[in-house]
Amino acid sequence: MPSSAYTVRQAAWVLGVAPSTVSRAIRLGTLRTVRRGGRLVIPASALVRLLGEPCPGGTP
Repeated sequence: MPSSAYTVRQAAWVLGVAPSTVSRAIRLGTLRTVRRGGRLVIPASALVRLLGEPCPGGTP
């Protein structure tokens, strides 16, 4: 069952990038986070939005 929110490490695995890249995206405001139980997590909707955006310089 898909999760409704992901840790930085889980989001990095889903996106196929290093956790530091996810942390950088959070700092830059590219990736939205919410606080759950005192921890920062990335909502699944934020990952879906990010995955749906075309890459700069990517093929159409």
